[in-house]
Amino acid sequence: MPFKAHELQAVVFDMDGLLIDSEAIYLRSSVEAAKELGFELSEDLYKSVVGLTMQAGEDVIRRGMGTDFPFDEFNRKMHELLEIEFARHVPLKTGVEELLAHLAERDLPIAVATSTSRRRAESHLTHAGVMPYFSTVVTSGDVSRGKPDPEPYLLVTRRLGVLPQNCLALEDSHNGVRSAHGAGLQTIMVPDMLAPTDEISELCIAVMKNLHKVREQFLA
Repeated sequence: MPFKAHELQAVVFDMDGLLIDSEAIYLRSSVEAAKELGFELSEDLYKSVVGLTMQAGEDVIRRGMGTDFPFDEFNRKMHELLEIEFARHVPLKTGVEELLAHLAERDLPIAVATSTSRRRAESHLTHAGVMPYFSTVVTSGDVSRGKPDPEPYLLVTRRLGVLPQNCLALEDSHNGVRSAHGAGLQTIMVPDMLAPTDEISELCIAVMKNLHKVREQFLA
């Protein structure tokens, strides 16, 4: 069914890689933390955890790095590096500010559904100056099953009081697209670190280069 902007009741954003230009920072910090411990963490392994909850990502890294990998020490070092990076700047992705302002002018409820923790999500969104735009923020601690399970998007639409089919999801990861589509939302992928596969493209109503394009073609 063609997308009908006039029937839209809400928009839900992923955070990392979609609102916040953070995935490259996470990758850089993860690789550096592993290197300091004498291990090589590949970009492909990192990309396999994009969009997962922290616990699910930990499980993937533990399996990928082997039993002798000191995950707890790695995790501590990685978070130290992240704190340094994000203390300097929390960068927004291209088109975020314009799209959020446009949706606010239309009085459309907007929300976040993220795989990260509440502490980190609220910190990043606040420091980036966009927290006031969002009616609700669903984080990893709010659900028992994270992305790619539909639960995060089912919860956020319940909080917004809208039917999933009348809500647009904006995602950058494969697991996020699977989650949003599985919950029944109309889904647009704006790729960051991961290009869409044929499977992922079929789950989306569109794949767009950036949020400027989303605003111009779907939300004008």
